[in-house]
Amino acid sequence: MAVQNYRQLIAWQKSMESVTQIYNLTNDFPKTEIYGLTSQIRRAAVSIPSNIAEGQGRDSTKEFLHHLSIAYGSLMELETQLLIAESLTYLPAETAKFTLEKTAETGRLINGLSRSLKTKI
Repeated sequence: MAVQNYRQLIAWQKSMESVTQIYNLTNDFPKTEIYGLTSQIRRAAVSIPSNIAEGQGRDSTKEFLHHLSIAYGSLMELETQLLIAESLTYLPAETAKFTLEKTAETGRLINGLSRSLKTKI
């Protein structure tokens, strides 16, 4: 069965779950970070499912691959920012580990989707 809508993509679904988790995690960050690290982390998290959706809605597989690449880049940005938050003790080590495991899963899904699309071009 072919994907008819981006909402059917597991990579999109998992990244949407991450957005909710990230917003909840960053609620406890220091208020002085609201325009700094909190904002950066949230924007990176939101960028991931947004780019997956935008790419799936484009006219060509090549454009979809381009947006998946951007989504993966945002995922790497998010992971880096989570590590920064952990080193600043804004995130407990166990929370950071759990969250990074979830982002790694999303990364594998994005990479798998990209590989499958590359066979179509």
